[in-house]
Amino acid sequence: MGIRTVKTAIAAVAAVYLAMLLSLEYPMSAGLLAILGVESTIRKGIATSLVRIGASVMGLAIATLMLMLFGFHLAVLAAFILIAIPVLLKLRLQNGLATCCVAVFHIFSIGTATIPIVLNEIGLLLIGLGTATIVNVVYMPDLERKLKRERDRVEELFSVIFVQIARSLRDVDYAWSGSEVLEAHEAIARGEQEAVKAAENRLFSGNSYWNVYFRMRAGQLESIQDMIHIVAQVYSNLPHGQLVAELFDALSVDVKSETYTGNVEKRLEDLEEGFKNMPLPTSREEFEVRSAILQMCHELKYYLNIAKREKKQ
Repeated sequence: MGIRTVKTAIAAVAAVYLAMLLSLEYPMSAGLLAILGVESTIRKGIATSLVRIGASVMGLAIATLMLMLFGFHLAVLAAFILIAIPVLLKLRLQNGLATCCVAVFHIFSIGTATIPIVLNEIGLLLIGLGTATIVNVVYMPDLERKLKRERDRVEELFSVIFVQIARSLRDVDYAWSGSEVLEAHEAIARGEQEAVKAAENRLFSGNSYWNVYFRMRAGQLESIQDMIHIVAQVYSNLPHGQLVAELFDALSVDVKSETYTGNVEKRLEDLEEGFKNMPLPTSREEFEVRSAILQMCHELKYYLNIAKREKKQ
């Protein structure tokens, strides 16, 4: 049984009880409205409740006027729906159509639209949707554990990928399936979804660490894929490849750090400077392989720049 199911049950019972306590007619309608008002996040719940209340009050006003002028006939009810839907769509209040119709149909079933009856419907709306909003705000499941689990999974997969790249640079005959890349894509996608939910569970917007984190990892994964494509062009064992492999070994450890250490960046700069002082290639094969390795260094620098920009220093 999900937490949203439990919250819906609590909100419905609380709304009915409160409506009975205030001696409103047809208190069960408050429970129905509460069921419609429970949402998955705090901000979404508040926004949806405000939309539904606004749409319902407007719909009640239009329906009451039409029913009083033309009588309580099904044709009038149909005409109201034909008018209400375009109006609510135009005002971007379409999410309140269901609650609006609950109140209007209720008045239609009574057969009269006096001021006390309309006020009673407004009271049911406020109690039903208000109770749902309060339940939403009072308790939302903590997503921190899920987010940390996805973060740890992404970092572990990145670490494995870097180890595999290092091994491929040391042994050009080594074959790697690359399944960890697909798993990393899935873990990042799950993390981004949970990060959006976590952000919507805060009443006031702000720059969420988790949104930034998973956006950073998504960008870095694209860079990693480019590096993997470049590795395929390193078809000969050279000392240059062995040196770059050591950087990926270090990166497989640094990727799990919450702060940007700058360790690999400094080593990369020293390595690139060392490459400049090495003798020029003596064959086409060496030229092609060294070019691919240099290109990989540039891509690695791009990966590190993303971490440097987004991670804590």
